[in-house]
Amino acid sequence: MKLTLTEEQEMLKKTARDFLTEKCPKKFVKQIEQSETGYSRELWQEMAELGWMGLAFPEKYGGGDMNFLDLAVLLEEMGRACLPGPFFSSVVLAGLTILDLGTEEQKQEYLPKLIRGEKIFTLALTELGYHNYDASSIAVEATARDGNYIIKGTKLFVPDAHIADYLLCVARTKPKDGITVFLTDAKSPKINCTLLKTIARDKLCEVVFDQMPVPKANVLGQPNQGWNAVQRIIERAAVGKCCEIVGNLQRVLDMTVDYAKERKQFDRPIGSFQIIQHYCADMATDVDGARFSTYQAAWMLSEGLPCTREVAIAKAWASQASQRVIALAHQIHGAIGVTIEHDLHYYTRRAKAAEIAFGDANFYREIVAKEMGL
Repeated sequence: MKLTLTEEQEMLKKTARDFLTEKCPKKFVKQIEQSETGYSRELWQEMAELGWMGLAFPEKYGGGDMNFLDLAVLLEEMGRACLPGPFFSSVVLAGLTILDLGTEEQKQEYLPKLIRGEKIFTLALTELGYHNYDASSIAVEATARDGNYIIKGTKLFVPDAHIADYLLCVARTKPKDGITVFLTDAKSPKINCTLLKTIARDKLCEVVFDQMPVPKANVLGQPNQGWNAVQRIIERAAVGKCCEIVGNLQRVLDMTVDYAKERKQFDRPIGSFQIIQHYCADMATDVDGARFSTYQAAWMLSEGLPCTREVAIAKAWASQASQRVIALAHQIHGAIGVTIEHDLHYYTRRAKAAEIAFGDANFYREIVAKEMGL
């Protein structure tokens, strides 16, 4: 079994790392975190010109004709750089969903706009009390009326909704399991968007649909049969977050090992003490475990293979490994690691947010147990 990246993926990894090292230093990240938009339009266009938005989309829409495994390589580097902005929401959450569910006309209309960096997309899924990631948690309603659907209700923690041009809304169109995915105009006056304060300082929003009309032509996939598609969205998003976590934790490990080599106590580097060595070894074990389980799930998604168990294992492990790696990094860094001047806090905050995104470790443990027949 081959566990290494292809030559093309290695080139993508190097290009992404070099670009993000130059364009996304922590001074820039801090500036963007403090801005209202949460992204740089200039950097967004540069990424589009590099082909990143279209990486995993077919060539006929202007994409790079690569796959989700290639995208995983890019997401890992974005996690390493703490890249702010709507890439994940536009590409992973919305763009790939349009590719999955959209008609050819919908794909031709919307995907080129995303790939060229002209429009920003996102997904409105979670709601108040939404924690089980099942169809029964969807309360926002879409009622058929006069050739349209009327959407009413509130979505929470919608990423980048305040700057989005289009918003994919998961709504209930039938009692019990009748779920439908809609492509809506995020700039509609019938949508009210409020930014929320978050630990990661990413831009999550409360989105209120106030009797918003949506044409039936804007339904993605089959009406009332959208939950299976939503489950695919969640699986793909969970693995995407795992990729970001891996990049995050690898950078934390590298920073910590470098610090252990340089920081001296009792006239010797602290890395020469066995306890610090074991801490770093534990961190490396967790990082590699997260990487291999994540890339296995990403490969299976790319191949279209059933991978519910593998996705669950990857997210459960990455979420827990994140806690352990970050905790040990802070122990080794000591007081300097909790200062705002040090870079560690960027990774700590993002790790805590990613840990629970699209399901926490306990949620995915239950899935693994169910897959084993328990």
